[in-house]
Amino acid sequence: MNHHKRIVVTGGPGGGKSTAVELFRRELGERVIVVPESATMLFAGGFPRHQNAAAQRAAQRAIFHVQRNLEDVQAAAYPDRLLLCDRGTADGAAYWPGEPEQFFEAMGTSFAAELARYDGVIFFESAAAGGHSIEGGNPARTETNAEAARLDLVLQAIWKQHPRYAFIRNERSFFAKLQQGIGALTAMSAEFGFPLAPPA
Repeated sequence: MNHHKRIVVTGGPGGGKSTAVELFRRELGERVIVVPESATMLFAGGFPRHQNAAAQRAAQRAIFHVQRNLEDVQAAAYPDRLLLCDRGTADGAAYWPGEPEQFFEAMGTSFAAELARYDGVIFFESAAAGGHSIEGGNPARTETNAEAARLDLVLQAIWKQHPRYAFIRNERSFFAKLQQGIGALTAMSAEFGFPLAPPA
């Protein structure tokens, strides 16, 4: 395990995790370095997106390797900072056309190994889980509300097995949701002996 600390912020589509990650970065300043979401980077950059199973598997392989290497680049460049990852490498198991175990086997890894990459997990429940629309957010997101709610449950089943897991339930007030998220982040970082405080 690397000596730095790594927290993944994840959740179903429309949970507000990317917005939360950016606000955490602004609030906590230089103690935190963000690892951006690889899927958004790839699809927004023109990576082809198709619905057949072979294309979906190819896309998830690309996302997995870009995510892993983005994390490793940021860890090497900023060894003294807390890495805040917008999604983690295990997320691809929820989007893989098949059983999650098949995803990890195809990536040449294991579920346990990918969970162990992270010291903590903050899970933002999708707004779709509460029956709210997720339209109008990330332009790279194509899921319907029903698909987002289903993915949220699959992702919860994956990530809740991490020993340090914080679940941020969907709230009518996104501000309240953010407050819960930053509370989980600061509690985890303090537990690691890596206290975070807003810049003076």
